[in-house]
Amino acid sequence: MEAKTLLLQQWASCLDERDWFPPLEKALEDITFEQAIWKPTDGAMNSIWELVCHLLFYEKRFLMRFLGETANEPQAENNESTFRLSTKTVDNWKKTKQEYFYVHRELGKILAKSEHEDLYRKVPGEDNSLMLELKSLAMHDAYHIGQIVFLSKMQGAWAGKSSS
Repeated sequence: MEAKTLLLQQWASCLDERDWFPPLEKALEDITFEQAIWKPTDGAMNSIWELVCHLLFYEKRFLMRFLGETANEPQAENNESTFRLSTKTVDNWKKTKQEYFYVHRELGKILAKSEHEDLYRKVPGEDNSLMLELKSLAMHDAYHIGQIVFLSKMQGAWAGKSSS
Protein backbone atom coordinates (compact mmCIF):
# COMPACT_ATOMS: atom_id res chain seq x y z
CA MET A 1 0.00 0.00 0.00
CA GLU A 2 1.29 3.44 -0.89
CA ALA A 3 2.25 5.68 2.04
CA LYS A 4 -0.14 8.44 0.93
CA THR A 5 -3.07 6.01 0.79
CA LEU A 6 -2.22 4.67 4.22
CA LEU A 7 -1.99 8.18 5.70
CA LEU A 8 -5.27 9.26 4.04
CA GLN A 9 -6.96 6.27 5.64
CA GLN A 10 -5.40 7.06 9.03
CA TRP A 11 -6.40 10.74 8.71
CA ALA A 12 -10.02 9.87 7.85
CA SER A 13 -10.26 7.41 10.75
CA CYS A 14 -9.57 10.27 13.15
CA LEU A 15 -12.53 12.29 11.90
CA ASP A 16 -15.34 10.38 10.24
CA GLU A 17 -14.44 6.81 9.27
CA ARG A 18 -14.65 3.91 11.72
CA ASP A 19 -11.50 1.94 12.41
CA TRP A 20 -10.03 0.52 15.63
CA PHE A 21 -11.29 3.54 17.54
CA PRO A 22 -14.34 5.74 16.99
CA PRO A 23 -13.81 8.81 14.82
CA LEU A 24 -14.06 12.18 16.54
CA GLU A 25 -17.30 13.20 14.79
CA LYS A 26 -18.96 10.07 16.19
CA ALA A 27 -17.41 10.56 19.63
CA LEU A 28 -18.72 14.14 19.82
CA GLU A 29 -22.04 13.49 18.10
CA ASP A 30 -24.34 13.69 21.12
CA ILE A 31 -22.06 15.47 23.60
CA THR A 32 -23.98 18.29 25.24
CA PHE A 33 -22.46 21.55 26.39
CA GLU A 34 -22.62 20.34 29.99
CA GLN A 35 -20.86 17.10 29.11
CA ALA A 36 -18.26 18.99 27.08
CA ILE A 37 -17.18 21.14 30.06
CA TRP A 38 -17.47 18.40 32.72
CA LYS A 39 -14.35 17.21 34.53
CA PRO A 40 -13.92 14.41 37.05
CA THR A 41 -14.01 15.68 40.63
CA ASP A 42 -10.30 15.10 41.20
CA GLY A 43 -9.55 17.63 38.44
CA ALA A 44 -6.70 15.53 37.05
CA MET A 45 -8.14 15.37 33.52
CA ASN A 46 -9.08 17.93 30.92
CA SER A 47 -12.67 18.26 29.79
CA ILE A 48 -13.86 17.05 26.39
CA TRP A 49 -14.03 20.62 25.15
CA GLU A 50 -10.51 21.36 26.39
CA LEU A 51 -9.26 18.30 24.53
CA VAL A 52 -10.95 19.44 21.31
CA CYS A 53 -9.38 22.91 21.75
CA HIS A 54 -5.98 21.25 22.15
CA LEU A 55 -6.42 19.17 18.98
CA LEU A 56 -7.65 22.22 17.08
CA PHE A 57 -4.67 24.30 18.21
CA TYR A 58 -2.09 21.92 16.78
CA GLU A 59 -3.94 21.16 13.55
CA LYS A 60 -4.74 24.81 12.89
CA ARG A 61 -1.17 25.87 13.63
CA PHE A 62 0.11 23.26 11.18
CA LEU A 63 -2.41 24.30 8.51
CA MET A 64 -1.46 27.97 8.83
CA ARG A 65 2.26 27.12 8.62
CA PHE A 66 1.68 24.89 5.61
CA LEU A 67 -0.25 27.68 3.87
CA GLY A 68 2.42 30.23 4.79
CA GLU A 69 -0.05 32.19 6.92
CA THR A 70 2.05 32.27 10.07
CA ALA A 71 0.57 35.63 11.08
CA ASN A 72 -2.78 33.82 11.50
CA GLU A 73 -1.51 30.78 13.37
CA PRO A 74 -2.74 30.26 16.93
CA GLN A 75 -0.30 31.15 19.70
CA ALA A 76 0.25 29.54 23.09
CA GLU A 77 2.72 30.17 25.90
CA ASN A 78 3.08 26.40 26.42
CA ASN A 79 1.31 23.11 25.77
CA GLU A 80 -0.94 23.52 28.82
CA SER A 81 -2.41 26.75 27.46
CA THR A 82 -3.56 24.95 24.28
CA PHE A 83 -6.33 23.39 26.38
CA ARG A 84 -7.87 26.80 27.24
CA LEU A 85 -11.49 27.40 26.42
CA SER A 86 -13.04 30.45 24.91
CA THR A 87 -16.06 31.86 26.73
CA LYS A 88 -18.13 28.91 27.84
CA THR A 89 -21.33 29.07 25.81
CA VAL A 90 -23.28 26.53 23.81
CA ASP A 91 -22.53 28.49 20.62
CA ASN A 92 -18.79 28.51 21.31
CA TRP A 93 -18.83 24.76 21.94
CA LYS A 94 -20.53 24.25 18.56
CA LYS A 95 -18.07 26.65 16.86
CA THR A 96 -15.06 24.85 18.33
CA LYS A 97 -16.28 21.51 17.00
CA GLN A 98 -17.09 22.92 13.57
CA GLU A 99 -13.74 24.69 13.31
CA TYR A 100 -11.91 21.49 14.23
CA PHE A 101 -13.87 19.48 11.63
CA TYR A 102 -13.15 22.16 9.00
CA VAL A 103 -9.40 22.33 9.72
CA HIS A 104 -9.07 18.55 9.79
CA ARG A 105 -10.85 18.28 6.42
CA GLU A 106 -8.69 21.05 4.92
CA LEU A 107 -5.55 19.17 5.94
CA GLY A 108 -7.03 16.02 4.42
CA LYS A 109 -7.60 17.88 1.13
CA ILE A 110 -3.99 19.07 1.13
CA LEU A 111 -2.81 15.52 1.68
CA ALA A 112 -5.08 14.15 -1.07
CA LYS A 113 -3.81 16.72 -3.60
CA SER A 114 -0.14 16.29 -2.71
CA GLU A 115 2.24 14.71 -5.17
CA HIS A 116 4.71 12.09 -3.97
CA GLU A 117 7.60 14.58 -3.68
CA ASP A 118 5.40 17.06 -1.77
CA LEU A 119 4.82 14.47 0.95
CA TYR A 120 8.52 14.34 1.79
CA ARG A 121 9.32 18.05 1.56
CA LYS A 122 9.93 19.80 4.90
CA VAL A 123 7.09 22.13 5.91
CA PRO A 124 8.28 25.67 6.79
CA GLY A 125 8.17 26.24 10.55
CA GLU A 126 8.04 22.48 11.27
CA ASP A 127 10.73 19.91 11.95
CA ASN A 128 9.47 17.36 9.45
CA SER A 129 7.80 16.73 6.11
CA LEU A 130 4.07 16.90 5.40
CA MET A 131 3.92 13.11 5.66
CA LEU A 132 5.60 12.89 9.06
CA GLU A 133 3.76 15.88 10.54
CA LEU A 134 0.33 14.56 9.50
CA LYS A 135 1.20 11.06 10.73
CA SER A 136 2.15 12.56 14.08
CA LEU A 137 -1.02 14.67 14.23
CA ALA A 138 -3.17 11.63 13.42
CA MET A 139 -1.56 9.64 16.24
CA HIS A 140 -2.05 12.62 18.56
CA ASP A 141 -5.72 12.76 17.56
CA ALA A 142 -6.19 9.04 18.19
CA TYR A 143 -4.67 9.33 21.67
CA HIS A 144 -6.96 12.20 22.67
CA ILE A 145 -10.03 10.64 21.02
CA GLY A 146 -9.49 7.78 23.46
CA GLN A 147 -9.57 10.25 26.34
CA ILE A 148 -12.74 11.83 24.96
CA VAL A 149 -14.43 8.44 24.74
CA PHE A 150 -13.32 7.64 28.30
CA LEU A 151 -14.74 10.96 29.60
CA SER A 152 -17.98 10.24 27.71
CA LYS A 153 -18.20 6.82 29.34
CA MET A 154 -17.54 8.30 32.79
CA GLN A 155 -20.55 10.55 32.28
CA GLY A 156 -22.80 7.84 30.87
CA ALA A 157 -22.87 9.62 27.52
CA TRP A 158 -21.48 6.63 25.64
CA ALA A 159 -24.37 4.26 26.38
CA GLY A 160 -25.49 2.48 23.22
CA LYS A 161 -22.43 3.46 21.17
CA SER A 162 -19.99 0.80 20.15
CA SER A 163 -16.42 1.17 21.37
CA SER A 164 -14.91 0.89 17.93
